[in-house]
Amino acid sequence: MENALQGKTCTPCRGGSPPLTRQEAEHFHAEAPDWRLAQEAHRIERSFRFADFKAALAFVDTVGELAEAEGHHPDIHFGWGYATIFLQTKKIKGLHENDFIMATKIDRLFAQAANA
Repeated sequence: MENALQGKTCTPCRGGSPPLTRQEAEHFHAEAPDWRLAQEAHRIERSFRFADFKAALAFVDTVGELAEAEGHHPDIHFGWGYATIFLQTKKIKGLHENDFIMATKIDRLFAQAANA
């Protein structure tokens, strides 16, 4: 099921804009509940599990294609059977709606990979 954020596109974020407050981040977090608010609500992160290295790599590659299309690039750590993704808008050193848009789109990619 698609949520409201999945239908949005990331918009360029200008430096100097304030990051989301904790309350604003918690509001958006409701649409990406599998992600963890980290660093005092300045970053979100999620770990994904896979059957093997090849599946993790394929997922990371798909997330990379999404990141390029959206112009919003996460930090990704991966290895045999796992991928951990960290989202934060570096220009504002905190969270922006774009981070949650990406999170929901990444969740959709993971669901598609699990059902493939």
